[in-house]
Amino acid sequence: MTHNEKAHEIVHVLEYNAERPHLMIPEYGRHLQKLIDQATLIEDKEERNKAARYIIKVMGSLNPHLRDVLDFQHKLWDQLFIMSDFKLDVDSPYPIPTRDVINLKPERLDYPQKNPKYRFYGNNIKYMIDVANSWEESELKSALIKVIANHMKKSYLSWNKDTVDDKAIFDHLYELSGGRIDLHQSTEELLNTSDLMRTNKKVSNKNMPAIQKNPMIKKNNKNIKAKPYKNNNQK
Repeated sequence: MTHNEKAHEIVHVLEYNAERPHLMIPEYGRHLQKLIDQATLIEDKEERNKAARYIIKVMGSLNPHLRDVLDFQHKLWDQLFIMSDFKLDVDSPYPIPTRDVINLKPERLDYPQKNPKYRFYGNNIKYMIDVANSWEESELKSALIKVIANHMKKSYLSWNKDTVDDKAIFDHLYELSGGRIDLHQSTEELLNTSDLMRTNKKVSNKNMPAIQKNPMIKKNNKNIKAKPYKNNNQK
């Protein structure tokens, strides 16, 4: 047999992923899939059970970070049956899943607001407004509404970095409350813009790294003068 014939024979027996069966759970790899396929073909049920328990140990060793997860073993056995295409006939310590589990989809999560109009206020403000709407008229409700309005103004200034008229805050509050909270005729004024901006600046400085707070603590700071070279040999 010539060299070219040997090369042709070797290439002929090579396996390509495009020609291989689809992996149900690719994370475990092709070798584990072959082990499961071999276990499925074992005729003796006792030997099949031994092979299945061995495969479960291998699967567990491949996911050591999940050993503390609740029902970890249950999950491994479910994955074993899924990877065998539900053809593996062994005794499982857990209920054997059916093919329907593959098509199960997680429940859709409902978000509080899909497209909030005033994102700079956040969802908590809308939640506080809804709580205020649910309360009966009282001094406590008036105090809550005042806190909400001031917090809205503070949030607005954090986003706008400029100034805002109280009327704009009252308009937004009226809109977000569905017309149930109207402060346009109120005689009380909100907190001063300069005071709120000073508060926002203090909060932002707390979150700033120490190097940015103090310009003197900078690497290669120009304000730090280098010591002059001194030659000890000079007299």
